[in-house]
Amino acid sequence: MKQTRVDRSLQTEAQAQPAPPDAATASGAFPKVELHVHLEGTVRPATLLQIARRNDYALPANTVEGLAALYEFRDFVHFIDVWILTTNALQREADFRQVVVDYATEAASHGALYVEGIFSPAERVRRGVSWDEVYSGFRDGAQEAKELHGVEVALTPDIPRGFTLEEARQTVRYAVEYGLAGVGLGGLEAQFPPEPYADVFREARAEGLASVPHAGEVVGPASVWGALDALGADRVRHGIRAVEDPALVRELAAREIVLDVCPISNLRTGAVASLDEHPLPRLVEAGVLCSISTDDPAMFDTDLTRDYEAAQRLGLDPRAAFDAGVAGALADEELKAALRAVGDAHEWAVP
Repeated sequence: MKQTRVDRSLQTEAQAQPAPPDAATASGAFPKVELHVHLEGTVRPATLLQIARRNDYALPANTVEGLAALYEFRDFVHFIDVWILTTNALQREADFRQVVVDYATEAASHGALYVEGIFSPAERVRRGVSWDEVYSGFRDGAQEAKELHGVEVALTPDIPRGFTLEEARQTVRYAVEYGLAGVGLGGLEAQFPPEPYADVFREARAEGLASVPHAGEVVGPASVWGALDALGADRVRHGIRAVEDPALVRELAAREIVLDVCPISNLRTGAVASLDEHPLPRLVEAGVLCSISTDDPAMFDTDLTRDYEAAQRLGLDPRAAFDAGVAGALADEELKAALRAVGDAHEWAVP
């Protein structure tokens, strides 16, 4: 059964409906759903420099141009190294709150109605920030984002691969305490398979959290099978290398497991050699539901419109991407029905 729990902090009468279609698409953008964005990776270079200065944190570069050069990634491991160096600038509750609100502002400008924001609390806690400061900052940011921009932001903390099981369980405990939507597994996929975290995800699911791990980004089908079998994945973040196993592709299609596909991210990290070689068309042709997201838009020099455009060039119809996003969303049926109504009301014809 698909997980339908949403952040309790967002469940008020005023928040029951997404923004009306004309407001969401005033700039002519398609209405969009984004299921996979790391909030720490949404901070544009100028803002990251400001946050680092106020926290007296030394970044690897001290100019916008320097950070842009730093974001030329050699491979996925290099990306993770840079991620750690830059995102550790975020150290206070106000930082976390700002990150959510700023990204909601950006996402709304691209027609986003619903966003699932990923954050990595254990990384911040290892730097001396308290669990409550991290969780409350992101939660309050999600509330403010809804009030200011009409964008629903559901929060899904990630457990970084290679972190201890106790840190993983703390991530789950606080997600439950703060009424969040689900929990994921991210980081160095090639070095750390999903199976050691099976018990933690079993406990998370017993508490009503969805399982939304990364898998099949830089590791092949075994990683995706592990996410499904060991972690009980309700959805798979990335999952593109499932295409290498026809039986796995059939399983994903039959079970209607939505993949969070991030085309430009895959190109920037070297997960695919070129967009022309991206497996998205083959997955869609096989009946796999694929939503479209940015992953880390500031670090990959992208935005939601550009990723949707990349997917469209690969043959994924924007309406199909929107519908897959709604199908995979960790939202209750009332909110999903409201999102579907927006989709039904929109004129999807491409000029």
